[in-house]
Parts: sequence; C-alpha cells; structure tokens
Amino acid sequence: MSADRFFLDTNIFVYAFDPSVPAKHRIAADLIQDAIAKRNGAVSYQVIQEFYNVAIRRFATPMSPAEAQLYFSNVFRPLFAVNFSPALMFEAFRIRERYRLSWYDSLVFASAIESECRVLYSEDFQNGMLVDDVRVKNPFRHA
Repeated sequence: MSADRFFLDTNIFVYAFDPSVPAKHRIAADLIQDAIAKRNGAVSYQVIQEFYNVAIRRFATPMSPAEAQLYFSNVFRPLFAVNFSPALMFEAFRIRERYRLSWYDSLVFASAIESECRVLYSEDFQNGMLVDDVRVKNPFRHA
C-alpha cells in the first residue's frame, strides 16, 4: 500500500457540487483536484454509481446526461481504480464478517484495499476508524 494513496467516498463528490455548505464544498473540491493532479486518489465503480444516483435524483438541478459524461471523463476516469469483481465481493464478505459493517460499507473498504490506499476520506465512518490497513479520515470534521 502506498502511504500517500487515498480513496474518496461518494460524499466527497456530492459536497463538491453542494455550495450550501461552503467549507465542505471547498474541502471536497480541493481533495478531488489534488487526487487528479497528483494521481494519488482512487474511486470504485460503486462510488461512481452512488454519485450519479444522487446527481440525477437529488441535486436541486439534476445533472444532465451531457454533464454526467463530461464529469466522468474529467473527474472519475482519472481516479477510477476498482471495478466490481468476484475478488472484490469475497474481500467485502471478509470485511463485513470481521468488522460487522454493512454490505455497501464493506465494499467501500474492500475497494480501498484493492486500490492500495492507506486512507479513506469519508464522513460516513468514525474518524480514525481502522479497517485492516485503511484509516478513515473525515476531511470535514472541523468544517
């Protein structure tokens, strides 16, 4: 695992589009920009799916298909590191059993592990939580 490689959870991308909380919006946008510029960030197929589900259903102005394609090309494509696979499922089964996490949370951690990340940026887990060698960091905890 790379010490500087990190995984971005869905909420990071949602906040990058949500200007209603300016501090979280700025932090999220900076994390994404840094991940792309330094090529040290990763996302999974699941994160992309979850983001688009929110973007087309819950945003005040839903993302159009053209905007979604452009966002995928410019943001998700350079970060895309983990596709759904049987190996990912078995790792998620192991994590779910060992740490008693939900299925989707287990998939997020399995994806972070598969993409060789040491950090998972998310506000959905306890800050500092450790799953195998992946530590959760809530980038918004002081925002």
